[in-house]
Amino acid sequence: MQTEARVGVVVEGGGQRALNSGHVDGSVRKLAQQQPLHQQSQIGTVSQLLAGGVAGAFSKTCTAPLARLTILFQLQGMHSDVATLRKASIWHEASRIVGEEGFRAFWKGNLVTIAHRLPYSSVLKMIPGLENHRESMGSDLCVHFVAGGLAGITAASATYPLDLVRTRLAAQTNVIYYRGIWHALHTISKEEGVLGLYKGLGATLLGVGPSIAISFSVYETLRSFWKLHRPDDSPVLVSLTCGSLSGIASSTATFPLDLVRRRKQLEGAGGRARVYTTGLFGTFRHIIRNEGLRGLYRGILPEYYKVVPGVGICFMTYETLKKLLADMKTSL
Repeated sequence: MQTEARVGVVVEGGGQRALNSGHVDGSVRKLAQQQPLHQQSQIGTVSQLLAGGVAGAFSKTCTAPLARLTILFQLQGMHSDVATLRKASIWHEASRIVGEEGFRAFWKGNLVTIAHRLPYSSVLKMIPGLENHRESMGSDLCVHFVAGGLAGITAASATYPLDLVRTRLAAQTNVIYYRGIWHALHTISKEEGVLGLYKGLGATLLGVGPSIAISFSVYETLRSFWKLHRPDDSPVLVSLTCGSLSGIASSTATFPLDLVRRRKQLEGAGGRARVYTTGLFGTFRHIIRNEGLRGLYRGILPEYYKVVPGVGICFMTYETLKKLLADMKTSL
């Protein structure tokens, strides 16, 4: 997943999408690929990067309340009694946030998400193999998968400290330990060492491959079936629908890894004792033993709710900005 914060693996050329946060970026790229090449080349790479970054940031901001609810639900099992968790609901948690923290608290950590977008997208753009061979998808399928996987791993590793900070800021409720991005980065480095900024990275990298495979196969299967039975439908509608469904499928399959990643990111935060003293798979066993299999999917409903509006908002914003930039280039 991840999102948002999930690895945004993008394999250009065949309607592939991303992990974690990546539903939005990947789906927007697929939609853009449905357009004629002369329209795609109206603006340069830098302008495309700018439009994509702003669109992604705007979409993340619009869906930030649901993203924070997802994070809070994912982390509840770490320090809460399991019996009390059964009473939790989206409405109850949203009401608590408004009552105890104020309405603006829905956007805690969102500034980090916005700051994360540009360097993340830049790294993806710099990976060779993502912008070429669009017309030879069949023969270069392996190349696209490998390039997409390397892009996701590189981008996730390079920007991971910001993702960890975003989780810790969003997890703060009534007690504020980290006062902002730079304070969090400095405090974590000082108290937990530089490696503390990379807690949970293993779970993120482990999800790259499954996310690409699931996203690609679901998207292509749905798109082929749709075009076979309704060939005259709008390509934008087809890509938007199939991209959203592939995002939901990928989220469902990789959500347990995302949950473990979030909990690993919070280990030792604010001087608290460690909850999970074993590795990645030991953490899975601990969660299943104490919370059951359902514990691995805590928070998945708000994750589902944000996929469709996130893709739609990002695509509309991207297309609007691209048109404005093209008009500005023409008028100069």
